Amino acid sequence: MRFKSSVFTLVAILVGAVAVAQTPTSDQLNALKNMPKDQQDALIQSVLGKGDTGTTKTDSKLSTPETVQPRTDQSNELLNKLKKGKTLDDRTLRQSDENPELRPDDTVLIDLTPIDRYRDINSNNPNGANPNGSDNSTNGVGVNGIPGIPGIPGINDVNGVNGNSANDSSVNGTRNNRNVRGNNNNDYGRVKADVKEAARQKTEEEKERIEEKRQLILKNNPYHLNRFGVLELPGLPAIPLAGLTADEAANRLSADPDLRDFTVKVTLLRLQPFDEQALKPFGYDLFEGVPSTFAPVSDIQVPMDYVVGPGDTMHVQLYGNEPATYTLTVGRDGRINFPKLGPVMVSGMSFDQARATIEQRVAQQLIGSRVSVTMGDLRSIRVFVLGEAEKPGSYTVSGLSTMTNALFVSGGVKKIGSLRKIELRRNGRLVTVLDLYDLLLHGNTNADQQVMPGDVIFIPPIGDTVSVYGAVRRPAIYELKSEKTVEQVIDVAGGLLPDADGKQAQLERIQPSRLREMRNIDLTSTVGRTAELANGDKLRVPAIRPTLENSVVLSGYVFRPGSFEYHAGLRLSDILPSFDELRPNADRHYIMIRREIPPEEKVEVISADLEHALRARGSAVDPELRPRDQISVFNLSASRERVVAPVIRDLELQGTPDQPAQIVSIAGKVNAPGRYPLEPGMHVTDLIRAGGSLEDSAYGGEAELTRYEIVNGIARQTELIPINLAAVRRGDPGADVQLKPYDVLLIKVTPQWEEPGNIILAGEVRFPGKYPIHRGETLSSVLRRAGGFTDLAFVEGAVYIREELKQRERDQLELLANRLQSDLTSLSLSVVSSSTISGNANGAAGGAQALAIGQQLMTQLRQLKPVGRLVINIDRVMQGRPGMSDDVLVRDGDKLLIPKQTQEITVLGEVQSPISHVFQAGLTRDDYIAKSGGITQKADRKRIYVVRANGNVVSGERRGWFRRSQSVEIHPGDTIIVPLDTERVRALPLWQAVTTIIYNLTLGLYAIRHF
Repeated sequence: MRFKSSVFTLVAILVGAVAVAQTPTSDQLNALKNMPKDQQDALIQSVLGKGDTGTTKTDSKLSTPETVQPRTDQSNELLNKLKKGKTLDDRTLRQSDENPELRPDDTVLIDLTPIDRYRDINSNNPNGANPNGSDNSTNGVGVNGIPGIPGIPGINDVNGVNGNSANDSSVNGTRNNRNVRGNNNNDYGRVKADVKEAARQKTEEEKERIEEKRQLILKNNPYHLNRFGVLELPGLPAIPLAGLTADEAANRLSADPDLRDFTVKVTLLRLQPFDEQALKPFGYDLFEGVPSTFAPVSDIQVPMDYVVGPGDTMHVQLYGNEPATYTLTVGRDGRINFPKLGPVMVSGMSFDQARATIEQRVAQQLIGSRVSVTMGDLRSIRVFVLGEAEKPGSYTVSGLSTMTNALFVSGGVKKIGSLRKIELRRNGRLVTVLDLYDLLLHGNTNADQQVMPGDVIFIPPIGDTVSVYGAVRRPAIYELKSEKTVEQVIDVAGGLLPDADGKQAQLERIQPSRLREMRNIDLTSTVGRTAELANGDKLRVPAIRPTLENSVVLSGYVFRPGSFEYHAGLRLSDILPSFDELRPNADRHYIMIRREIPPEEKVEVISADLEHALRARGSAVDPELRPRDQISVFNLSASRERVVAPVIRDLELQGTPDQPAQIVSIAGKVNAPGRYPLEPGMHVTDLIRAGGSLEDSAYGGEAELTRYEIVNGIARQTELIPINLAAVRRGDPGADVQLKPYDVLLIKVTPQWEEPGNIILAGEVRFPGKYPIHRGETLSSVLRRAGGFTDLAFVEGAVYIREELKQRERDQLELLANRLQSDLTSLSLSVVSSSTISGNANGAAGGAQALAIGQQLMTQLRQLKPVGRLVINIDRVMQGRPGMSDDVLVRDGDKLLIPKQTQEITVLGEVQSPISHVFQAGLTRDDYIAKSGGITQKADRKRIYVVRANGNVVSGERRGWFRRSQSVEIHPGDTIIVPLDTERVRALPLWQAVTTIIYNLTLGLYAIRHF
């Protein structure tokens, strides 16, 4: 019991001291002192753990031999990193779900959205930009959860206006750094100012200024944090961001007065460093592994030169006249006490010398006996690892340990420590200097000496360094020792790669004047290889150009693309000897060849018709190729812009006033309209080939060529040239006009050419189905072809659907939703203002009710699907003459739905029981409403209307001045709508229109779903 009580007491001491820095009492300290030492240590380790507590380490025991375990795969490494609050690239995570912190030299992407535009973008979210905005019920005299206002900082996700008291109001903003927390009237002054500034409509001049600033910042993306972690935006002061997450950095930027008109988004770009940025100091990753012992000390052979000392044990076996086995320990005086022989001095001797001494003593004193001597358990020794070590201190290691073993257990060498001048000092004298480059590059362990008790391993600061990168085998930052010349440093870097261009090497050097200069180094010359290097030099060896000499490249829609050897007289038919080389649907008539003309390497384009080339091999239609030609084969069913656009850009860059860009265009009815390179001697037929030939609908009689020319270098004139396309297709050379730069060829469509269309007839027609239609055909004509209607057809309820109307309705719904969203925004602002300033509970509750209704309308409006219904009168269509105004001209994609006979009258809206009734002749609109229980208190009795089965809306007949009759004739299939009285709530101008649209579109969808 006493031990348990002591344990609990000590746990309280330790936990209290660690968690809240509590000072233990004298009784608790006495209980700790009275516990045995092993129990104290065990309890402290169990409570505090075995991690690094930040104190200086003294004796850390190393079980040798020691090696390095390779890193695990990335998934396990990432899991271990996350457990330590780190990302895979060692970025700090303060929370498990948090973005990593930004660091110096990071690359970030800055996105700015003007507040007004941000409001428009987020208008689709009924709860504002922050989806956490909610619509809860009222609480006490306040309003919980006024829906968020998109795009207005400090008001999104308004969780306040909690009216427990008039002075206890809080408006919690969550967008960027514009959080608004107003707990008193003084804070509200700032809230109100921010809200007004955000909601204030900007003038055109202000909008232009804001957009100009936005474009200035965006066009410089991405941004690079300097080595101090500071972001420099154009026109803004430097802003430090290192240590912040991406979200916090966005908050920090949003707090800048120059960016108050924007919502800011910061994205960390995890770019893989390359070239000079990817350079790391060579050799330091040797210590990044995890030390691991793979075998116990007893399994390791003791070398003959191992120096025996106090604490070592020796196994001695006598055989012969007096067989015996002894385990002898070297005492502090350096002797072993050998039975029957007495003390034998072995300390300071090598193992081989100690064994020979014992064998000699046995042979002299024990006649007839022989001896076998082996080493048992080895002693532990204490060494010091000092200087630029990761964890400097004293370490207790095995007697077999070498310098590298001690370096591993100390965590390795810091990046500022030297790998080439690691000193081993013994008794104040320098024993050896370890150069880890010899170990890493040549496997030489001669200098890795065994350590002795009291040895000091000292790591001095790093010496002169040189960076080597580019086309070398081992790009890195190297520490110099005896290397002085460029050739020696390249040897350390592993030599040059096969594609290195030694003649173009560059050396960057810092002059004594603290200015940088660039020198060209020819590594193929003796002078270049023997050039001396200085501290901080950067040697870059570029690779040779990736272009292939004496070759041509085939790409595109072929089975075997690639590079081919060039030889004199090589022609297109040699690269494409048959059509079998082309994929199906490849364009055989237009093969584009991009060519670079030396010495200026200007781009020129020619083309060929492969059919003609294969029929006349070796002729002019089979073009002779040149080195570095690029042959492109196109797909007839795919766009050619991806291949042609880079060539067009090259030609545009070559254009001058004297030599315009060699570009022509073709438009109209061709398979691949667009811009194409102008070839030498190019004619209209060649441009038609480039455009993928004519479409079926192309007018074969005449085309139009538009030519632009500069007259006398003063003005540009336009000339329209008619092209006899029929003569061109017949092969008339006189009609095949030669083209000039910027010519545009227009291929016209055949007059009255239309794609065949269809109309769908469904429901109660004699022959329902899909009917082809011709130009100018009417609905009555199609119905006669379908045999008319059946006996059960309810023609008054016909539903006619047109796809064009769907798109029109969709646009109108979007416009109406945006206007309603703007009204809700203004209403929300007024609610926040009135409830916070005046503390009017009734006004806040009424405003919240209005907002709730508005949000419901907004949600329903966003969810509505356009119907595309066209209201028609089938009776007039069938009774009138074809082509009359009531007869509808049908279009492709139209649908006519004829329902069965119906007897229902439906009552919807603000009635006690929305329901359908059987039609009874003589009953009025009010009669059917009465049969549905009558109207509710929220009904608008003045605006009750009837929707006919064909979609017409009847709101009553006018009698006298501004009076509307309450008796509307009711027909089978009608729907009576009792709308909401929007004047009973805090009205918005569009509410009545929105409710009407919602009811009418819902009825239309209901009618369509019955088919």
